[in-house]
Amino acid sequence: MRLYLPATLELLREWYAAGSLPSSALDEAYQAPDDSEEGEYAALMSAADASTALSGRGGRRVVVVLDDAVGDVPLQRWAAVHADTEDRGPDDDPDDDLGWFAIPEIPELL
Repeated sequence: MRLYLPATLELLREWYAAGSLPSSALDEAYQAPDDSEEGEYAALMSAADASTALSGRGGRRVVVVLDDAVGDVPLQRWAAVHADTEDRGPDDDPDDDLGWFAIPEIPELL
């Protein structure tokens, strides 16, 4: 079961430094309605919209992708991070694609 967790750069920094994210964060995750590419993309973009709400109109959208998430999720079980590559403005298109970052690339993102 793949989950898409909305975040901010600050939350990502906190979770990365801790080496895991708390199970309470999973309450905010989005799950694709099916295994299709369209379903996965819809869940990703829903989480990206929720990330915008977390960070306000500026900043970057951040989505942590998790596979088989149960309880506290250690960094080793994170699948990837999707994020904007630069800060967004209020007039940016909400449907712009996010960049994909492997877990070892998170420090560069932060």
